[in-house]
Amino acid sequence: DAQESRGLGDVYKRQLLEQKHILEHQAHHDALTGLPNRILFNDRLEQGIEKAKRNNTKLALLFIDLDHFKEINDSLGHTVGDEILKEVTQRLRETIRDEDTLARLGGDEFTVIIENLSKGQDASLLAQKILDVLATPIKIEDNILYVSSSIGISLYPNDGGSAQNLLKYADAAMYKAKEEGRNNYQFYSVEM
Repeated sequence: DAQESRGLGDVYKRQLLEQKHILEHQAHHDALTGLPNRILFNDRLEQGIEKAKRNNTKLALLFIDLDHFKEINDSLGHTVGDEILKEVTQRLRETIRDEDTLARLGGDEFTVIIENLSKGQDASLLAQKILDVLATPIKIEDNILYVSSSIGISLYPNDGGSAQNLLKYADAAMYKAKEEGRNNYQFYSVEM
């Protein structure tokens, strides 16, 4: 019954392949939102920079942090916090273009990589759309929650050529947005 054992071998191989795909997905995606995680985000950012170099285009990195999210988590619990993160993910997905990369770096931190920009200022249009779409109240159970965000923006090649620096600069700009009263976006500037 060599045929039967060969058949079992095929089934086993298929199951192993399926497991491998599941593990790869889990290694590169956030469990709660299904978005790319930090590992996959870094890879996509590196690729985006290479593409922008080749095509002589600009790339923008938006670093989005939800305002006062910790207070929501602390007062209403992590279950409600998780529902908010899922709703925010859905809203962000609907706001960005299909070719943009949305990732969750952890906690309430999201990033968007916008490729093929002709003008760096175009990133501000998306940032404003994100602020607007997140300003709409979120209803979870009997709670109506208002979640705003602070967004930092860094640009390639204007702010440097390394993925690490673009992320660091977008993060610095996001903190500047928080200092400016939250619920706004700021472009990175050398003074930061």
